[in-house]
Amino acid sequence: MLIVTGASGKLGRKVVENLLLHVSAGDIGVSVRDPNKVSDMEARGVRVRQGDFSDAASLRHAWAGAKRLLLISSNAAATGGNPLQQHATAISVARQIGVERIFYTSQISSSATSLFPPGRDHAATEAMLAESGIAWTALRHGFYAASALMMNRHGFDAGRLDGPEDGKVAWVTHDDLAAADAKLLVGSKVIDGPTAPLTGSECLGLADLAHVAGEILGKTISRTVISEESAKANAQAAGIPEGSVAVMLGYYRAARAGEFAVTDPALSRILGRAPQCMRTFLRSNL
Repeated sequence: MLIVTGASGKLGRKVVENLLLHVSAGDIGVSVRDPNKVSDMEARGVRVRQGDFSDAASLRHAWAGAKRLLLISSNAAATGGNPLQQHATAISVARQIGVERIFYTSQISSSATSLFPPGRDHAATEAMLAESGIAWTALRHGFYAASALMMNRHGFDAGRLDGPEDGKVAWVTHDDLAAADAKLLVGSKVIDGPTAPLTGSECLGLADLAHVAGEILGKTISRTVISEESAKANAQAAGIPEGSVAVMLGYYRAARAGEFAVTDPALSRILGRAPQCMRTFLRSNL
């Protein structure tokens, strides 16, 4: 059985939709904290069970019979939680129940020295997987295109993108990553350890996004560089949790250092087509 964790989230839901194009619903199980959020999947014949990364017993039940497991990384750090503890619990349970291969949603910034806090967590989790004794694949996703929209939605509306100095990013859509993840999960290609960067085909910084969005919306959108201190103060004033503020500032630092400015044809090869470009994504979502 193929098990997908976090199936009620944006990526997990899309992965399940893609898996249904390759295998029967009876071959798929999902593990979610709130089964009510995926009742539509259950109606289609997907096995739905409650599972929480902080509760090993719930995972053993939710993942029973799993041969391949898609472990979607925890975002607990954004709200002060410990994603590494949760990942360690998940990997331990997978070992106990005999999972044959774990697919882990990592990121191209994965490094013990990354300036992006999640990048350091991804590197630590990959190290756990390497020591687990289980076959594993780290899906090194590029930066989500949807994050560019989320981080800058207000700026696009206001006609001004404010933020610290940034760098180029090879944005990639959830749709393309989910399609590739599903193909790898069903075994269309076997990759041991980290994949090549799964990215879009072009790198765009905030100034580029402002230009493209301005053309789509038919107005001028400026790009204004502000200090990290100002960005932090603005975020805190808006009530954003400290963990999320740290991730946000880390994004700018890592982007400046070029951690996200990597393109690779790996995603195109897995998909059998070019990934969606950022202009098309913004045109569809702005």
